[in-house]
Amino acid sequence: MALASRLKSFILQSKRVWHVLKKPTSLEFKTVSKVSAIGILIIGAVGFLIADGMKLLGRLFS
Repeated sequence: MALASRLKSFILQSKRVWHVLKKPTSLEFKTVSKVSAIGILIIGAVGFLIADGMKLLGRLFS
């Protein structure tokens, strides 16, 4: 019985959120895309620097 109650509550909350949603404007979409791309590039660069640093340390201490 608890599962059915939780499922019903989830569906009602999902409907509420669905009614509040709106399609983003072109400017909003472009802004979110740019910020996401910059974040991905930064995380990739940090990962690359860490991997490169580990390779360098491996060569120095082997």
